[in-house]
Amino acid sequence: MSSVPPHSEHELDEILALPAGRRIEPLVALGRQVLAGSARDNGLSEQLIEALLELIRNCAGDSQQRLQMGEVLGYLGDPRLRVPENPAYWKRIEMPEHPFLVGRHPVTNMEFRNWVDAGGYRDDAHWSPEGLAWRDAQDKLWPELAEDPEVATLVVPNQPVVGLTWYEAEAYATAKGARLLSLDERRYVVRGAEKRPYPWGEPFGAGNANTREEVLGRPCAVGIFYSDHTPEGVWDLAGNVAEWCADGNERLRVIHPGSWQQPAMASWAKALEMIDPTTRSADLGMRLARNG
Repeated sequence: MSSVPPHSEHELDEILALPAGRRIEPLVALGRQVLAGSARDNGLSEQLIEALLELIRNCAGDSQQRLQMGEVLGYLGDPRLRVPENPAYWKRIEMPEHPFLVGRHPVTNMEFRNWVDAGGYRDDAHWSPEGLAWRDAQDKLWPELAEDPEVATLVVPNQPVVGLTWYEAEAYATAKGARLLSLDERRYVVRGAEKRPYPWGEPFGAGNANTREEVLGRPCAVGIFYSDHTPEGVWDLAGNVAEWCADGNERLRVIHPGSWQQPAMASWAKALEMIDPTTRSADLGMRLARNG
């Protein structure tokens, strides 16, 4: 006899009849049932995905509710995600000094995991001499560290990949025929020709980006904070995760520090820190660029 609740096939229709704000928690709960196998699917996943996307696009819910919607969407299969081989992954930026392409989102766990599973860590051609020396001296690299159950909330498929050293970020970018953004390029992406202090303009405001003030305590799915994007369509530049940049020297590398662990002041377009290239952090990821 099936252990699936007999009402599960009709539950979604009942949820969708509710006002938008009251749909969130039951949609998330039903999504978790489907993922756990305790509710019949019968095409339910596709309907749930569309229902969650509608709420996300309409900015429904508070930060915590949007975090949960994003996580369930990530495991059901987030159709917004692209890979670098897809032209839709990129946005062209008309910087006066030189045009270039930039990833619309930070690199996600989904795309980085694809590279890992394809043997990226074993292909020496992707690694610089310094990166190879670092890689070969390690007992554990990102693929092993990411298997720890204690970091499960950091490796949701549609969240930015975190915990990468600069050498791992550099190797992934090289493998994809890309590179890391320079700090000047990243600033231009955020500021544009009108010199915005934040992707949406100003002031910083509340609820616009995943920073410490939102008290989520973790990364969220890309594109969940609907204000954190530029008019050109580049997302998660102020908060969510900090990003490695191309700049630096043999001892220190540049990052833009705006992230879920940092206060709003770290989100300013001109903010920067210099850190050791072997640093791993739960709030530090990367974004790809290509010459235009």
